[in-house]
Amino acid sequence: MTIPILYSLLSVLLALLLRPSSGDTLPQDIFILAGQSNMAGRGGVENDKWNGFVPPQCRPNPSILRLSAQLTWSEAAEPLHADIDVDRVCGVGPGMSFANAIKSKDPKLGVVGLVPCAVGGTKIAQWARGTPLYNQMVSRATAAVKSGGTMRALLWYQGESDTVVQADAETYRTNMEKLIGDIRTDLNNPSLLIIQVALASGEGKFVDTVRSAQLGITLPNVKCVDAKGLDLKTDHLHLTTTSQVRLGSMLADAFPASQ
Repeated sequence: MTIPILYSLLSVLLALLLRPSSGDTLPQDIFILAGQSNMAGRGGVENDKWNGFVPPQCRPNPSILRLSAQLTWSEAAEPLHADIDVDRVCGVGPGMSFANAIKSKDPKLGVVGLVPCAVGGTKIAQWARGTPLYNQMVSRATAAVKSGGTMRALLWYQGESDTVVQADAETYRTNMEKLIGDIRTDLNNPSLLIIQVALASGEGKFVDTVRSAQLGITLPNVKCVDAKGLDLKTDHLHLTTTSQVRLGSMLADAFPASQ
């Protein structure tokens, strides 16, 4: 055997020995991120451009992964929804801040997998069972756990578009409770933790109606984080980057370490 061939074989063997195991490269604790623009993230977006600023709380971590639109896992980085909410410019959302915060809070937590699904400008009716958005969310969530890992929670921030028409606002609670039941059934996870965000803003005048619906849901294992009072951008609709960081921390506080 010639020296070059031997060297090549040794190089291949070394690469195989150093290759991370599946436990290092696949997530054990998986979270769905769904809703509309404030979940997708508009922090740092001005004039249809993202400024590229990533706060320390949102920086990449090798133990935080993201499921791409092509259903492959890679190290997560802002903007998380760039290939999901494709018709809009995405910036910083709450997902990375949340993931880094739960890792800090519970060092024993495994590799975290984030499953971005949020799409800006969507009403809750567009997330009903059988719709394209719902089907995509279920499909992505199913793919996320196919290679192992456990679906820990659905993080949901949506409702701004349901504040325009009174009928939408008044039926929000019914629609949200049905969505919770449907996603739990279709993911075969009847006690899936749902952490929803009560609105900080809205597109119409029925913000309080939607907020009351969100805060009034009493289904088991459903928590609500209140975004009211967080700073908004000049559009009076989207959270600032600083607010997204704070929201991620609030969501992490709502996630029990023993979950």
